[in-house]
Amino acid sequence: MEAETILEMQNISKTFPGVKALQNVDFTVKKGTVHALMGENGAGKSTLMKVLYGMYPADSGGSIRFKGQDLNVKSPIDAIRSGISMIPQEISPVPNLSVASNVFLGKEIVNTYGGLPIVDQDRIEEETRKLFEELGIDLDPSAMMSDISIANAQLVAIVTAVSYNSDLIIMDEPTSALTDKEVDYLYQIVEDLREKKGIAMVFITHKLEEVFRIADEITVLRDGEYVGTEPIQNMTKESLITMMVGRPIDEFFQKEEAEISEEVLLSVKNLTLGKKFKNISFDLRRGEILGVAGLMGAGRTELMEAIFGFIPPDSGEIRIRGEKVDIHSPDQAIAKSLGFVTEDRKLTGLFLDLNIADNMIMPDVPTYVKKGLLSFGMIRQKCEEQREALKIKTPSLEQLIKNLSGGNQQKVLISRWLLMEPDVLILDEPTRGVDVGAKGEIHSLICKLAKSGKAIIMISSEMPEILSISDRILVMHEGNYSGQLMRDEASQEKVMHLATGQQLTEELTEE
Repeated sequence: MEAETILEMQNISKTFPGVKALQNVDFTVKKGTVHALMGENGAGKSTLMKVLYGMYPADSGGSIRFKGQDLNVKSPIDAIRSGISMIPQEISPVPNLSVASNVFLGKEIVNTYGGLPIVDQDRIEEETRKLFEELGIDLDPSAMMSDISIANAQLVAIVTAVSYNSDLIIMDEPTSALTDKEVDYLYQIVEDLREKKGIAMVFITHKLEEVFRIADEITVLRDGEYVGTEPIQNMTKESLITMMVGRPIDEFFQKEEAEISEEVLLSVKNLTLGKKFKNISFDLRRGEILGVAGLMGAGRTELMEAIFGFIPPDSGEIRIRGEKVDIHSPDQAIAKSLGFVTEDRKLTGLFLDLNIADNMIMPDVPTYVKKGLLSFGMIRQKCEEQREALKIKTPSLEQLIKNLSGGNQQKVLISRWLLMEPDVLILDEPTRGVDVGAKGEIHSLICKLAKSGKAIIMISSEMPEILSISDRILVMHEGNYSGQLMRDEASQEKVMHLATGQQLTEELTEE
């Protein structure tokens, strides 16, 4: 018997200044199912859910029905009271409160003593413990939020949503910062919520493998418009990608082979930084893409930060074009023709309250000063060239960077360094949180940069990305060099063996 419909959104539109974010979108979710909401960055997924959650008012002409009743929410509080909870992509717990206090924030259990309301912390912890036991979560309710991992903070956000007795939970990129083991645990909780409690879930993700593992149905949006809805058994990865980007997968990325010269642009010898990494050595040649693989905590990011001068190493040496250099700051690294696209674009990359053009020119403002004044004509010309080359979707360069989709933000961040034309470009997780179409465009750009004579270092936790883009793969394990593989000999199994600290077996070597 087909599950009953719990949510029906019809003809939903939403316009921002200069941008039509949603145009007559339909979206239907059945009770007790996991419904994947898919699309490229900027497709309108999060906007649609923010309309449902009362964060944005929809334009006139649409309608929302929830549990058989017309729904008119004007705030998240209205949505929660109606039985809808949302776990945003970037959760914001209160770090100086306990886990239990975060779960019951805004709905504290209060007793009255002498006419004064007093929060009953013991009851709050007891009720939180019961919720944890129901969901099989092993976490101390009295622990401080500041002391728990990102994965556990994500679980606390899920428990908080369940504590509202929600009938529908929206999960926006819930696994983006989790390890594979933590993702498996999250999947189990999602399945329990669906099977045991009959809760419906809207699951937004860019990871295609997640969709085929956990979703019952898929709805695809493209450029703010509804494309279609299909049961998972009717879909393949290829057909889903075609729905999302409007063209087959093989049309938007094929690795362009670059000629790798003998010229070593960057040489690292026995670089060591405390317990972060030790005795790491490698050479990087002009035209080469060096992939750096490893599990979380392997020391990959710390190694690149040391090379770029964020945190100077304790020992070892760095040579650029054969010359030994001492780099103690990013400014010195930039002066030596190094660029670094950091892992967290919002925290360490972008200036969210500035516009696109300002973000592009930020590290190199003096270049655009003529006779003591900023040359706005030169800025516009250079930034427009980057906008066109990287296909950045925006109504204008004056658009605030925080209003762009994740994929377009990432393109702006990359364009910043392209304007400076570094010889060596370090990319830390360059496609994290980026949709499949933008990912293909970024991959193609990386290959073109290598072909133009740049040397690229790319850290990635996505195995297909590392295997498809890299000319050579350096693997780290717990701060140590574990091994390296050339492109034609690399495989997922070999990389994982090295990433977990194992030696390659004779069988694997002979593959």
